[in-house]
Amino acid sequence: MSRERIREMLRFAAAGAAGFAVELGVLILLREKLGMDTLLAAPIAFLVSVAVNYLICVAWVFSGAREQSRKKQAAFLLTSVAGLGINEVLMLLFRVLWGEDAVLFTVASFPVSLYVLNKVLATGIVLIWNYITKRKVLTR
Repeated sequence: MSRERIREMLRFAAAGAAGFAVELGVLILLREKLGMDTLLAAPIAFLVSVAVNYLICVAWVFSGAREQSRKKQAAFLLTSVAGLGINEVLMLLFRVLWGEDAVLFTVASFPVSLYVLNKVLATGIVLIWNYITKRKVLTR
């Protein structure tokens, strides 16, 4: 694997971490402050993070991605929608398997519930999908 590919993967991971921070923050806000069901809050949070991730990927991660055609932008969106589908199926599966309301631990007097762990696991799986598909879309 080339050094450039390793740098690209590290930049993609950093962009993903930023997007995930936004996604998790929006998810927690929607669920804890607005009382929204996780299966409704998760796709909203996911879509917000897709926008953040797209901007970072185009500006910083994939060289040449700024010269995007409408076709490539549509392909990026379609791969994101597929990632959203994977995310939703996993969130539902994890909810059915082990629930989502149990408090795992507390951080600075904020209870961290199982739905956060579910989201972390789903995100890890979708990350693999995202790297493979986004790279193909943005570097062709």
